[in-house]
Amino acid sequence: MFGDKKNKIKDTERSLISETVSVEGTINSSGAIDIAGLVKGPVISKEIIIRETGSITGSIEGDRVEIHGHMDGKISGEDVVVGSTGTVKGDIEFSNNLKTENGADIDGYIKKTHGSKSKLTPDFLFSKSKEDKKPKENGGSETVLNKEKEVIA
Repeated sequence: MFGDKKNKIKDTERSLISETVSVEGTINSSGAIDIAGLVKGPVISKEIIIRETGSITGSIEGDRVEIHGHMDGKISGEDVVVGSTGTVKGDIEFSNNLKTENGADIDGYIKKTHGSKSKLTPDFLFSKSKEDKKPKENGGSETVLNKEKEVIA
């Protein structure tokens, strides 16, 4: 059972926030996170699954996002699934697929984006980049990320 190498899970594969755990703050992971407890703050991971008992208040961003519990905030992902027991109060942005099961409750806007907007590089996950506001020629403003010089208009 415990020595079976076939069913061994690596540390980088999955993390669990159990039903008895409440977390306040930003959660970053390069693997997958199952949330069965309560989280207040943004969650950024490759794969995020909110179980039926789980709840997040804050934004989430991942390549694959599944909501079977409660989500209050913006969701950004390539593939997003809202299960039959899932409740979302916030906007959903997806770039590849969106699946909603019968009974899913969504109160927000749904938008399909083009291309991958994933920020899940190791540099992003464990370091903070500073943003500078610079005026545009037409009088507006744009955000320039110092680390990668990526311009967001």
